[in-house]
Amino acid sequence: MNRFFAANAFSRLIIFLSIILFFPLAKVHCHKQMVIDIVDNFSDKNVNFWSNIPNEELSKLLVDQMTNEELFAQILMFGWAGDEPSELLLQWISMRSLGSVKVYGWGTDNTYQVAKSVDLVQRTAQKCRLQIPLYVATDQEGGMIRHIKGHTSDTPGNLAIGAGGFPIDAYYTGFYIAQELRALGINMNFAPTVDIYSNEDSTVIGPRSFSSNAEHVGILGNAFAQGTLKAGVIPTAKHFPGHGDTETDSHGALPKINIDEKTLHERELLPFKHLIENNILAIMSGHLAFPKIKTNGEPASLSKYFLQDILRKQLNYDGLIITDDMMMNGATIYAGSLSHAVRLAIEAGNDIIISSTTAKLYEALWTNNLSLMQSSKDFFETVKKAAQRVILSKLNYFKGNNYVPIFPDLKNLDKVLPNKEADIFFTAQAARSITFEKNKILPLTTDNEIFFASQYQSFILLGTKKFPNAQRFYFNYKMGSNEIQWVTEQIVKKINTNIPVAITIANNESAKIAEILLKKGYKIIAIAITSPSFITSNEYLYNNSSAVIFAYGTSKYSFNATIGAIAGDFFPEGKLPL
Repeated sequence: MNRFFAANAFSRLIIFLSIILFFPLAKVHCHKQMVIDIVDNFSDKNVNFWSNIPNEELSKLLVDQMTNEELFAQILMFGWAGDEPSELLLQWISMRSLGSVKVYGWGTDNTYQVAKSVDLVQRTAQKCRLQIPLYVATDQEGGMIRHIKGHTSDTPGNLAIGAGGFPIDAYYTGFYIAQELRALGINMNFAPTVDIYSNEDSTVIGPRSFSSNAEHVGILGNAFAQGTLKAGVIPTAKHFPGHGDTETDSHGALPKINIDEKTLHERELLPFKHLIENNILAIMSGHLAFPKIKTNGEPASLSKYFLQDILRKQLNYDGLIITDDMMMNGATIYAGSLSHAVRLAIEAGNDIIISSTTAKLYEALWTNNLSLMQSSKDFFETVKKAAQRVILSKLNYFKGNNYVPIFPDLKNLDKVLPNKEADIFFTAQAARSITFEKNKILPLTTDNEIFFASQYQSFILLGTKKFPNAQRFYFNYKMGSNEIQWVTEQIVKKINTNIPVAITIANNESAKIAEILLKKGYKIIAIAITSPSFITSNEYLYNNSSAVIFAYGTSKYSFNATIGAIAGDFFPEGKLPL
């Protein structure tokens, strides 16, 4: 027994004996409740998150003395939009001991301001009576999903890692991304994405996936997670049980994935099994329906069958389960309202409930579920169990050997961001990913004439810097049929058919421009910078281009590597991971 409990036991005895001595025996029974109250109050006195008590025991002590409001708030995660946290978010922390916050990708261009904001919310949390630190999370997957901008790395992305095929690239991608988050005080990353690229028409996941091969996704996802942990940040595998086999975006509707349970276990769940075997600390539940699996059509994020029967019991997962954003239509359309969706998510077995919008203090999300805690013992116990799991995970993390300091080092931030080591790594990693799918004319010498056409000014600038004799044309990302025709006419006016056209393909519109130019006799170097399917699904473009290059990303690293490959600086060895 440690000294705290020994002292507590002795003190309880002294208090009890004193009461017996000072009051007649006949009155002891009358004062029984007073004795219990005194002893109980004494046992909780000065106990907070930082008390020197074993984690399991302390987590129980903390939840036992928490109010219903504190228990419920501990399992909520709210985000903020703008350069800094709103006064409303700070009130949730100071008045209700909110458990977690999320930094979204609005107003994050100033990394110093991000760190300053994180410092503010953590200092606000430490002024609360139990001094429970916040989980501060973000989505920094790499590639197309990068919520913290400013001086952080705009990396090649997961599909580029899959094309290179080296687990060490996944490991160091996770490591360097997490190192940057660590400097900002962000201790949880909603990555890696371990959805399988099984539906090549999916633009929701697309290059966010490592591969269409479930085993490869598991290996690379685990390497990414281990690199993240090495830097002290908690990785979160998503989107359970798998978002890759649908074209529907759960932000706007509830995707329906028509696979049976056998396919689910043999394909979608394989990466999660791999990560669970390697002790992943957090998993995000997705707003995804599986009509052929024995549920009532509810999204997995609101399903006891998916979260308790499959994830907890069958896969033996004991870490945190965190919802995807509950503001997404994939959750609210099924539930009928946000407050009901939150209730269902808690009852299903989620430990942390995310809302990208900070709720107003007396919104239904809060009042309805708090009222249910008071009227339903089962719901109260479910919330309390989730709160204890969250607090225990925080105790294990913040009192462990490798964690993100609660308060970022604002004075020395400019010494670690931008990260020069990360810049060197991602330059090399991008080169390892570039894939020459077809090639009849490359490489070109830098004194060759070439025409660069792109939706990205940065690609054009890098291209013309490498090729001094190059011409260029910038077009919009989204275009109607008339604008597509106008763009092709402008390009035809500028150059003759002898000059090869290097055009970046990011969607069907840019693929159409390339197809029209091909039919006019131009030599097309088609460069897929998002999903390769925009080229592979266009049979004429794929079969007749002079060269097809898969770059997988829109970062400066991917663009530089692509242009370097065109110029013959290196021979690309990447393989299409689909």
